[in-house]
Amino acid sequence: QVQLVESGGGSVQAGGSLRVSCAASGNTYSSNCIGWFRQAPGKEREVVAAIYSRGDNTHYATVYADSVKGRFTISRDDNAKNTVYLQMNTLRPEDTAMYYCAAEFSQPSCSTVLRGLARYWGQGTQVTVSS
Repeated sequence: QVQLVESGGGSVQAGGSLRVSCAASGNTYSSNCIGWFRQAPGKEREVVAAIYSRGDNTHYATVYADSVKGRFTISRDDNAKNTVYLQMNTLRPEDTAMYYCAAEFSQPSCSTVLRGLARYWGQGTQVTVSS
């Protein structure tokens, strides 16, 4: 069993920054993909970013939605390998949503996560950006 816990959401004015975190615990494995999704009221869930880590922790790969490229950065904690951060800069009102992290383990890529088919999901953290 794997548990994902998000934290760090909140409210900020447009142009501001927030960082959200996703901590995975339980039966986690080295090769994994952890991604961030968001869902705004009345809209479909969309992928924001994902990070893949190979088992020996020598290879990382990241992917971003076009809407957040250059503004958001996904990263992994060097000390706590199963903690992933999403640094969000230059926030816009359209970034307002519930943000969820999702994870898959023992996978060769982020393909499953990016298709929204991850087995493990967090409870979400709200991000609100006011204009």
